[in-house]
Amino acid sequence: MTSQVSSPAEQADSAEQPGFSPPPAGDEPSRLAGQRGPSSGDTAPGKEVRRLDRVIIRFAGDSGDGMQLTGDRFTSETATFGNDLSTLPNFPAEIRAPAGTLPGVSSFQLHFADHDILTPGDAPDVLVAMNPAALKANVGDLPPGAEIIVNTDEFGKRPMAKVGYPVSPLEDGSLDAYRVHPVPLTTLTVEALKDFGLSRKEAERSKNMFALGLLSWMYHRPTQGTEAFLRKKFAKKPQVAEANVAAFRAGWNFGETTEDFAVSYEVAPAASAFPPGTYRNISGNLALAYGLIAASRQADLPLYLGSYPITPASDILHELSRHKNFGVRTFQAEDEIAGIGAALGAAFGGALAVTTTSGPGVALKSETIGLAVSLELPLLIVDIQRGGPSTGLPTKTEQADLLQAMYGRNGEAPVPVVAPSTPADCFTAALDAARIALTYRTPVFLLSDGYLANGSEPWRIPEADELPDLRVRFATAPNHTLADGTEVFWPYKRDPQTLARPWAVPGTPGLEHRIGGIEKQDGTGNISYDPANHDHMVRTRQAKTDNIAVPDIAVDDPTGDANTLILGWGSTYGPVTAAVRRVRAEGRTVAQAHLRHLNPFPENLGQVLARYEKVVVPEMNLGQLATLLRAKYLAPVRSYTQVSGMPFKAEQLATVIKETLDD
Repeated sequence: MTSQVSSPAEQADSAEQPGFSPPPAGDEPSRLAGQRGPSSGDTAPGKEVRRLDRVIIRFAGDSGDGMQLTGDRFTSETATFGNDLSTLPNFPAEIRAPAGTLPGVSSFQLHFADHDILTPGDAPDVLVAMNPAALKANVGDLPPGAEIIVNTDEFGKRPMAKVGYPVSPLEDGSLDAYRVHPVPLTTLTVEALKDFGLSRKEAERSKNMFALGLLSWMYHRPTQGTEAFLRKKFAKKPQVAEANVAAFRAGWNFGETTEDFAVSYEVAPAASAFPPGTYRNISGNLALAYGLIAASRQADLPLYLGSYPITPASDILHELSRHKNFGVRTFQAEDEIAGIGAALGAAFGGALAVTTTSGPGVALKSETIGLAVSLELPLLIVDIQRGGPSTGLPTKTEQADLLQAMYGRNGEAPVPVVAPSTPADCFTAALDAARIALTYRTPVFLLSDGYLANGSEPWRIPEADELPDLRVRFATAPNHTLADGTEVFWPYKRDPQTLARPWAVPGTPGLEHRIGGIEKQDGTGNISYDPANHDHMVRTRQAKTDNIAVPDIAVDDPTGDANTLILGWGSTYGPVTAAVRRVRAEGRTVAQAHLRHLNPFPENLGQVLARYEKVVVPEMNLGQLATLLRAKYLAPVRSYTQVSGMPFKAEQLATVIKETLDD
C-alpha cells in the first residue's frame, strides 16, 4: 500500500546512513495524548474516543490460526492510514506445530504511532490471544493495565491442560492486573456465517478475520483495503471470500455494539515524521529484492539468482521469480552448492549474479565463495542470518555469521561485508553491495537477518534519478602489448585505482582466457605455482578489499562532550537508537554510531574509537564485532550480547547504557 506525505521532514540528530534521520529524543513518549468526544459517523453514539500517540498490538494463536495474515492486514491498513510503524512477526519453525501447545504459538507484533518510531515496541498494550497457549506464552510480556482480548471458546479443560493451566486463568484472578475482554470469537464467527452454507470447521477458520474487524474498529483502521484483499485472495472461491468479508464486518460491528468495548482509540497519521514522497510498507526481504532489481537496471545487466530455498531467505527467491519483465532470471537449484555455482557461472557470463541463503547455506557455499575471490568476479552473497549452530533456530534472528562471512573460507580469501540497519535500508544496502561487487570485481557479503527480513516499516519509494549509476565497462579489446609488439588480452591486468581486473564476456573475439581455482600468474592468468607470485596475488587481493571506498562513520554526539559511545551494526540500529533517545531524554549524554561496512571498516573508525573513554557494542551474538575491533584497533570495547533468537528491547539497552555511564 502506498500513501502520500507532503509535510516537511522533522530535523533531527544525524545518523550514518543517508536518508536516516532519527527524530527528537523520546522514542517512547507518553501513550495517552488526550481525549475527545465520539467521532462522527464511525463510532456508536455515546462511545468514547481517546486519542493516543502510539500503540503496540500483538496477535497470538496457533500457527494455523492465521496470525501472520491478520497482523499483515492490520499493518497494511495502518500504512495506508499514514502512521509510522514497525513489526515483529514471530512463528514456529515447523510448518504446523502441534495445535494448542506452547511451541506451536505464532505471533505478530505491530507498533504504530503518530511520530517516528524505531522498534516493534518492548511490551504490547493489547494482546489478542486465540487460545490458552497463546495467552500463557505472551502474558509475561504485558505491562500492568494492558488489554487482553481472549477467545473464551478455546478455554476448555483439555486445551488448558495442554499448557499447564489447572483452572481457567480467566477465573482464578491471575489476570487481575490487566483489562480482560472475554470474547467468544469462534461462536460469534460461526453465527455470523451461518447463512453461507459452510461447515463449522470451515466457518471457524474465519475467526481471525472477526478479530481483525474488532481491532480495526478499536483503532479506527481503514477497511476497504482488507475487503478488497480478501476478495482477490479468494477470487477462485467467492463463497469463502464473502464469508471472510462477513466475518471481518461482524467483528467491526461487534466492537460498535457491545458494551464491553466502551472506548475506541485513534492514532493520527505521522505526517511530520517523513520527508515528502510516496511511501509504502515494506519488509526487509522485499526491499532487498527490489534493491537487487534496481541495481541490475542501474548497471544495465541482467540479474541472475542461483538459490536453494532456506528460511528466512526464501522470500527473496519467490519475489525475484515474479519479475522476468525486468530481465531477472531465477534458478532454484537442487542444493546450496549448485545454487552458488550457477550464480558464479552467470557472473563469468556478464550478469549481476546473486545467491541467497542463511547461515547453514553459507557453510556449504564457502568453497565457491573462495573460488569467486580467486576468479575476481562480482557476486552478491545474501545471508539472512538466523539462530544456529547447524539447523539451530530457523525462524528466529541472530547476528552470529559475521566471523563466518569474514573468515569462513580456506586460505586468505577476503570478502567485503555490508549490513543493512532497518527493513527499508535493505534496498539501499543491496545497491551499495552491488556497487562494490561491480566496481572492484569481488564477491560481497550482504548480512541481513530474520528480524529485518520479516519485519516491516514505511519506505519512501525513490525516484529513478536518485539511484546510483552502476554501469560497467566490459573488456572489448586486447589490453597489453608484448615485447615483440603483439597485442594480447591479460585477464589479470589491473585498474591502478581499484585493483580490479577486466571483465571479459565469454565469446568476445580475441579475449579468450582461462579461469579456475588454481593460483594464477599476475597479469596473464596462467596457472602458477611460483611462491613469490602466490605471495603477490594474495597480498594484491587483500589490498583490493582494504582499499574499497566506503564512507566515514558518522557519530551522533549532539553536545560533543560525551565520554561513552554506543556502536552498533546491522539490525541493532532500531533498539540502540531508541535506547539512546530514552537516555538523552533523561538529560544524560551519550554518543552513538552505527556500522554498515564491516569489511573494510570505515577509515576513520580507529580515530572514533580512540575518542571515547567507554565504547559499548551490543550484538545478537557472543561478541563477534567486539572481537574484531579489539584485534584491529586494540580498543577496550565492552561487549553486550544476547542470543535468545529475539531482538533487543529498547529499555533493556537503555538500562545497560545508564549502568555504563554510572560506572
